[in-house]
Amino acid sequence: MRKFAADKSRNLLAHTNNFTSVLQHPTASLYSSSSHSQKSQLLLRFLNTTAAPNPSSSESMASDYSSTPVKLDSINPKVLECEYAVRGEIVTLAQKLQEELKKNPGSHPFDEILYCNIGNPQSLGQQPITFFREVLALCDHPAILDKAETQGLFSADSIERAFQILDQIPGRATGAYSHSQGIKGLRDTIAAGIEARDGFPADPNDIFLTDGASPAVHMMMQLLIRSKNDGILCPIPQYPLYSASIALHGGTLVPYYLDEATGWGLEISDLKNQLETAKSRGISVRALVVINPGNPTGQVLAENNQQQIVDFCNKEGLVLLADEVYQENIYVPDKQFHSFKKVARSMGYGEKDISLVSFQSVSKGYYGECGKRGGYMEVTGFSPEIREQIYKVASVNLCSNISGQILASLVMNPPKVGDESYESYSAEKDAILSSLARRAKKLEEAFNGLEGVTCNRAEGAMYLFPRIQLPKKAIEAAKAVNTAPDAFYARRLLNATGIVVVPGSGFGQVPGTWHFRCTILPQEDRIPAIISRLTEFHKGFMDEFRD
Repeated sequence: MRKFAADKSRNLLAHTNNFTSVLQHPTASLYSSSSHSQKSQLLLRFLNTTAAPNPSSSESMASDYSSTPVKLDSINPKVLECEYAVRGEIVTLAQKLQEELKKNPGSHPFDEILYCNIGNPQSLGQQPITFFREVLALCDHPAILDKAETQGLFSADSIERAFQILDQIPGRATGAYSHSQGIKGLRDTIAAGIEARDGFPADPNDIFLTDGASPAVHMMMQLLIRSKNDGILCPIPQYPLYSASIALHGGTLVPYYLDEATGWGLEISDLKNQLETAKSRGISVRALVVINPGNPTGQVLAENNQQQIVDFCNKEGLVLLADEVYQENIYVPDKQFHSFKKVARSMGYGEKDISLVSFQSVSKGYYGECGKRGGYMEVTGFSPEIREQIYKVASVNLCSNISGQILASLVMNPPKVGDESYESYSAEKDAILSSLARRAKKLEEAFNGLEGVTCNRAEGAMYLFPRIQLPKKAIEAAKAVNTAPDAFYARRLLNATGIVVVPGSGFGQVPGTWHFRCTILPQEDRIPAIISRLTEFHKGFMDEFRD
């Protein structure tokens, strides 16, 4: 269905005034040299060819609903253009296989599906932080606060925190709407947490609480993108939220390429080249997206590199969109997280010198509360008039969910030394992060031990992005079924082992290279089995397609 939709999209765009040719795709019209053209064409392909087509399915759907008023050629073409690989065709197949295993155990050469496609910690067995959940439970059911047995079931500081939070919520009800930016008292707490982290003041009025970081990204794209002539500088490889959001809002993705040979380094010279090339094509570049720690690539930026990026945005008048949702996920002793706001303020840049939006989420880190949908953006360096417009957009959604708001405040203000929960909280946090570091190292070593596979060091985030040198016969076999070669590999891996990874073509990559993204999230005792399954599959795959 996705391939069918992509085909329909291309046909429709070719006959639409606003999209006069396929070359006007967000990443396809920016370069004239052959190498740049190849990169742009690859980015176009990764949005449309991550899996083999299924014409029988799409044809039957078309015939079944032929009398309904909404057809693929009558919906918003931006929706057809949008793709999101981490929940794409491979995952759909995995869900189908999971149902088959449930109905008919033993029907496949594996007994379970291992979802290594997405940063979803609790789905793979990570336990929530006890203190966070105790506070949430008490806030959601405040009647138990007055019961005698509560003192024995909950820690004293979780009870105290719940009382504090409930006093800040209108009506003391988590089922009520809040202020569109989020509950003021919770924003106060988050601002204090940011100030403690960075050493520079933070204003609660700069905080917009959102249902995870993704809606905040959409909000900023909606604000900045006016037409196809507006561009957003975005890393390649990139988290496909950005390409999808830029497509949905009708803008142009301007790619800059991370350097795999230098550990996925960000080169300012490449940023400058891409910016100038975009300008020469009539693209007004509005913002620069930086993901730190990186997704899918797992690198952590050095502070001097961040300083270069801040200077670049200041000089070029770009909004800096800083995706910092993995700030707690650092696994190597020689790297540490610095927020871009801290870096900018340390350099002497004030509120009126640089426009900066920082994104944070409760879904990642050591907390992994993806389903609670909590997050925020800190918006600095915008005039009061623009702030009013951002608030208006936030108001259209009424408010983010209250449980997510509470969690965001807890993440930025966890138990402190002397609190009853501090020791257990610290033990849970340290156990999760140290285990993630060990898992990352084991998988990194395993990938580097496979024939034709190289994998950069896992410095942070929740993923590895190994590069695979596929045999020519495998590439030809993939082309024969109209599939990207890394998607062909990922599909074969899934069918043989039950392991779900995301093809690198879903994130973008340098032409002629192939990758896949694998999370480090399966529980530590499962990692040896995963490595064993993957190693056996890979050996068989390489033997089957050996040139």
